[in-house]
Amino acid sequence: MLNLSRLCRCKQSLSAVQSKLLVSSRNGFSNSIISRQIITTTKMHRYNILGRFSLSSTIKSNSIIMRFCSSTPKPKTSRAVGYWLLGCSGMVFTAVVLGGVTRLTESGLSMVTWRLLGEKMPTNEEEWQKEFEKYQQYPEFKYKNQNITFSDFKWIWYMEFAHRTWGRAIGAAMFLPAAYFWYRGMLLPDMKIRVAVYCGLVAAQGLMGWYMVKSGLEDRFHGPSDVPRVSQYRLAAHLSLAFILYAGLLGGALRVLRPFPAAATLQKIKELKSITGLAHAVKAMTFITAVSGAFVAGLDAGLVYNSFPKMGDNWLPDDILAFSPTIKNFTENPTTVQFDHRVLGASTLAAASTLWLLSRRRPLSPGARAAARALAAMAWMQAGLGVATLLCYVPTALAASHQAGSLVLLSLAVWLTHEVKLLKYIPK
Repeated sequence: MLNLSRLCRCKQSLSAVQSKLLVSSRNGFSNSIISRQIITTTKMHRYNILGRFSLSSTIKSNSIIMRFCSSTPKPKTSRAVGYWLLGCSGMVFTAVVLGGVTRLTESGLSMVTWRLLGEKMPTNEEEWQKEFEKYQQYPEFKYKNQNITFSDFKWIWYMEFAHRTWGRAIGAAMFLPAAYFWYRGMLLPDMKIRVAVYCGLVAAQGLMGWYMVKSGLEDRFHGPSDVPRVSQYRLAAHLSLAFILYAGLLGGALRVLRPFPAAATLQKIKELKSITGLAHAVKAMTFITAVSGAFVAGLDAGLVYNSFPKMGDNWLPDDILAFSPTIKNFTENPTTVQFDHRVLGASTLAAASTLWLLSRRRPLSPGARAAARALAAMAWMQAGLGVATLLCYVPTALAASHQAGSLVLLSLAVWLTHEVKLLKYIPK
């Protein structure tokens, strides 16, 4: 028998170690398991063991091989944090759709000032008149909206005000709970890093929004075909930050609400290699296609060739490389920008469909299979919305639905990659 009284000078109290002690003897002893229940405070008094233990001398003298298999669960982030992140991702989703509607109704340049804590809403006719007079000093009114009525101005002002107010609400919903969870110690170290990044992205998103609006207020529209509007580059940056923030929040929520097993190791599984790579590719392609859509919106490129599948009478328009230098066409030529968006959309659709076909031949969980099916179905729906938006000359309802569809597609791609990664955790 193993004399426990010989165990002394311990660095760690075994009564506090929630583990199993697996013992195998080299001297012909039968295999036995001494569980943590044996080494309790009561047993310690029976063997008259005081202080702390050290196993090293006993292991050597008895030629015993031991290993500790920890059964103590790793600390988990509170599910409240997961629901908070999920709620914030929903708010960002709403902000993207609301921003799309603001852009489509050409409301974004109606407010010509910006304050960190928000602008005061006019409460009487005199204050409204002052706002209207401010608007009249900027290019959109001078070169485009000279005939706008006072009531129409109020409408576009309300749209932009709603978008900005919702953005500040996201800031409050992000920063205040983050401070609370951090103070109460409810965030693990890796989640603290994530939350800090999320807060940074929220702040950057707000600043980029105003930086974008400023580009449309500058007096730089002097050519006969110039239309006062925000820079397509800044619009793409604004949308990119929103998509990155949304995907990060959703991914963080899934890590908390559908956590990776603690008592398992991440393994490379050959059968899942192609699924994993393609799922990440679809996620990246969805993001890139959405960013190209920002260039389409910024240049009003959806109004240049309203036919499908051809662009006018040709598969490849004559003016696709009309600008010089050539590289300029990809971000400033409306024809090229629309062509690129078509190609990227078709490529994303093909990749999502291939992913679904491949998923039918791989050992996936029910959740992963459902995500793959939903991703392929949404890709086809999104392509249909895009074609309908083009053929109908970009009506607000269809165009906003198309933008929302890109976020739904990204959501499903994030969900699928998470479900596939769950399958790679093998119990110890």
